[in-house]
Amino acid sequence: MTAYHRPTCLQEALAIRAGADVAVLAGGTDIFAARTARAAWGDPTHRDVLDISALPGLRVIEETEEGWRIGCLVTWSALIAARLPPLLDGLKAAAREVGGRQVQNRGTLVGNLVTASPAGDGIPNLLALEALVELASPRGTRWLPVADFLTGYRTTALAADELVLALHVPRLDGAQGHFRKLGARHYMVISIAMAAGVIATDGAGRITGARLALGACSAVAQRLPGLEAALRGVPRAEAARIPQPHHLESLTPIDDIRASAAYRRDAALVLLRDLLEARG
Repeated sequence: MTAYHRPTCLQEALAIRAGADVAVLAGGTDIFAARTARAAWGDPTHRDVLDISALPGLRVIEETEEGWRIGCLVTWSALIAARLPPLLDGLKAAAREVGGRQVQNRGTLVGNLVTASPAGDGIPNLLALEALVELASPRGTRWLPVADFLTGYRTTALAADELVLALHVPRLDGAQGHFRKLGARHYMVISIAMAAGVIATDGAGRITGARLALGACSAVAQRLPGLEAALRGVPRAEAARIPQPHHLESLTPIDDIRASAAYRRDAALVLLRDLLEARG
């Protein structure tokens, strides 16, 4: 019989996590779907469940001296409703396009990250924000950049005895976040391609810093350092003309039921140009 654990303190949760092979449950929008799919294909086995939804203090977004701390139980709906600076506008835009309202009310940003799907809508934004992942275990706490936390297709650097407690987004004054997503329809759809960006400008309207990431176009979402460098010093009004096919050479899109690799590559370029055309 599957064991179900719902601890009410972090120390107990970490002890359970370290002592057994458990599936960690927060919002449940991915884990329950996966279990149902396995059962439909005749696989009756299930891991024990560690439900962390009763842990205190992890449902809040806090402003700190360094930036913002987003607890691991913060839902997409809570993110949408939060009063946050323009820097996080791209992340909030992605939240509005994740599933339907029911999924947004239950699913969490951290769960989206830990699932590590190439089509995870939050991940390109977290890369562009240069977010850090706060991990805890009985051995202590450590922080990793999101880029280091993601190690491959649906794989992460999360150790077998660790839980993700929060995400940390550092400040970047004068910057605004953006997000563009392409799917077969506008809502409740898996991404064919998506682009996220954080753009900072000076008083003259020139780009002082650009962080751009693409998702659903490789096994892991990718930053575009060559394009970011090419955008520095460019007037914001002219930024959309800068992206060219050679800036996307690092991508490794695939052919699948949603789109061909060639279509994804072309779509990614259009999304980037559209993102850079946006001003608000």
